[in-house]
Amino acid sequence: MVKLFESYAIREVEFKNRIVMAPMCMYSSHNEDGMVQEWHRTHYATRAVGQVGLIIVEATAVQPQGRISAQDLGIWSDEHIDGLAEIVQLTQQHGAKTGIQLAHAGRKATVDGDIQAPSAIAFNDKYKTPIEMTVEDIKETIQAFKAGAMRAKKAGFDVIELHGAHGYLINEFLSPLSNKRTDVYGGSSENRYRILREIIDEVRSIWEDPLFVRISAHDYTEGGMTAEAYVEMAKWMKEQGVDLIDVSSGAVVPAKIDAYPGYQVKFAETIKEGANIATGAVGLITTGIQAEEILKNNRADMVLLARELLRDPYWPYTAARELGVEIPAPKQYERGWRF
Repeated sequence: MVKLFESYAIREVEFKNRIVMAPMCMYSSHNEDGMVQEWHRTHYATRAVGQVGLIIVEATAVQPQGRISAQDLGIWSDEHIDGLAEIVQLTQQHGAKTGIQLAHAGRKATVDGDIQAPSAIAFNDKYKTPIEMTVEDIKETIQAFKAGAMRAKKAGFDVIELHGAHGYLINEFLSPLSNKRTDVYGGSSENRYRILREIIDEVRSIWEDPLFVRISAHDYTEGGMTAEAYVEMAKWMKEQGVDLIDVSSGAVVPAKIDAYPGYQVKFAETIKEGANIATGAVGLITTGIQAEEILKNNRADMVLLARELLRDPYWPYTAARELGVEIPAPKQYERGWRF
């Protein structure tokens, strides 16, 4: 059996295959209110028709000042629920499970007004210098993640992913390169992890379904985080009820990255083995053979694609043909999906 197309269960949720659409910002909330637009409905539903097993909606801001851009989706208000529920309904009717990535951009936010971060250090000279968060600010943000999770539950999502990667707020706390605090949220690995620990606890208090965390497993800079250093944190995540770690890398500080096909898979493998936790592999995964190798060699449990699904929304069909297996076609496409 081709493992890529095996079903895979986490808690009470069963995914029809191990193909995941990674969250990718669409920058399409044109009224700057974080609301779902027609673009989102078409974009996500198309990948569900294409037979992706799990579709994770783009980074969705839990606070207005935490948006990567003013055109990002939001989940800081109950007014966002109905639009997000439409995405869920459109994707689920085609057999896909649907997740949402709850996010806060921290010092990489590009919205008007003050932005926040663990320390008052700009990402680079093109970004604003953030305000160092007070403990009260941190507690408020933790509660915003919990409120976002409650709204995600009302919208009907199957999976919640916490965005702890790519130099955004949670990642900024986790990495010693961007967290220079001297209080209980800085210094030791336990202290740098504290905000994520508290977010996970608050989310888990109201969310019983699969919970993922995306991390940047390597900072590509001396003194930064590595996959080996993240094993310790991954063990803590597992103890707290995190089900899968979505393993990306980079972007907490400017750094040169040697990106090549599958360049981040080794990080997923290291964390999977070191922490005995399920992982998702990402990063220039483009072919069915490549995805199957990752799964068959037990290097990860799910495979996340991003840009390849922008190029080919029917990639599962493409991969099935490459691997010589037949997968169910949408009834409307049966005449075109014959093998």
